[in-house]
Amino acid sequence: MTRIEGKQVLITGASSGIGAACARRFAREGANVILWARRLDRLEQLAREIQTAGGSKPLIREVDVRGRDDVSTAAAELIEAGAVPHILINNAGLAAGFDFVQDGDPDDWDRMIDTNVKGLLNVTRSLLSAMIRLGRGHVINIGSTAGHMTYPRGNVYAATKYAVRALTEGMNLDVQGTPIRISSVDPGFVETEFSVVRFSGNAERAGKVYDGFRPLSGDDVADTVCYVAGLPEHVNILDVVVVPTAQRNVYVVDREP
Repeated sequence: MTRIEGKQVLITGASSGIGAACARRFAREGANVILWARRLDRLEQLAREIQTAGGSKPLIREVDVRGRDDVSTAAAELIEAGAVPHILINNAGLAAGFDFVQDGDPDDWDRMIDTNVKGLLNVTRSLLSAMIRLGRGHVINIGSTAGHMTYPRGNVYAATKYAVRALTEGMNLDVQGTPIRISSVDPGFVETEFSVVRFSGNAERAGKVYDGFRPLSGDDVADTVCYVAGLPEHVNILDVVVVPTAQRNVYVVDREP
């Protein structure tokens, strides 16, 4: 039996990438996973996959973390049903565009800020008070190496991930005097849909991001998240940076010719 078995684990942005990988990983550990995302059809497919693999039936819901009212309603239903998560994984996030600030698309800025920062706040605020009241809980924010060092044309995306880093630190201060843990897992290059979304569906351009080296997979990050969540309750990892071996800082990568 692990420390995760039987716990309620809520994962946002669970329909693909790191979120889906976390769903599979935590389900294998015996957790009861609660999956939120905008794409309900993908959540349904993932739920079937988890059950087929022997996991308990996931609780799924179409939730856009940018919608404060939607998030509040979904959270209130969990609280009323006695399903306050033991572990909240704030994974929903994206990068949009790859431009200099002077050329940037304000719509892209809004998508990133509203999802990566406001979305995280919307979800956390809706559930953290209930965790505190119950005297247990662990919030794990998915940050980025971009929250530690900005790279060329990464301006607004990096700003949102610096914000996630600051919020993780601030939340830890805000829950002083409680047993609540707040952590951040900050990945480097991970090959998921991330770059496809950033480049507006251009898979060829997205693929070139990972040319010449082996990036992390969503499963690699999920393993790290699961490790952080599975530590004894008196142990809290404030922040862990996980990168592929070839990545030497946020944008210096050993690429094969």
